[in-house]
Amino acid sequence: MRFKKVLNMNIAKIMIPKVCTVVLHERSTIRQGLEVLAHCHYTAIPVLDAEEHYVGSVTEGDFLRHIIKTGTTDMKEQEKYSVRDILRRDFCPALSIEAEFDVVVDASLRQNFVPVVDSRNALCGIVTRRSLIAEIAASKK
Repeated sequence: MRFKKVLNMNIAKIMIPKVCTVVLHERSTIRQGLEVLAHCHYTAIPVLDAEEHYVGSVTEGDFLRHIIKTGTTDMKEQEKYSVRDILRRDFCPALSIEAEFDVVVDASLRQNFVPVVDSRNALCGIVTRRSLIAEIAASKK
């Protein structure tokens, strides 16, 4: 019975708000992106445009492929490239803040995290598998 209550939950209750989320901007340099990745130890990071709209995500693999393609690990050289150059717009598609809980669960099975956007496509936050599992576990108590 309690699990049914979770299925009717608002996504905003379990998402990590944008202000608590690590993001990159598409105009950030590859060097900045690598530094953020090294600092936060995440495998994927949401990317925003100048208006704070969610435009896609980048992964460790995207940065690695870029380094191989450019043939250099020199950080000064990586300042010539931007995150926009390696951005994957189809990776980790976003869901609306109004998405049903079962849709969020389904997306979290396929994605590292689920970006949550408002009607303007502005990032509101993300839902991680950890936050999702924690909420389901808490509902069973």
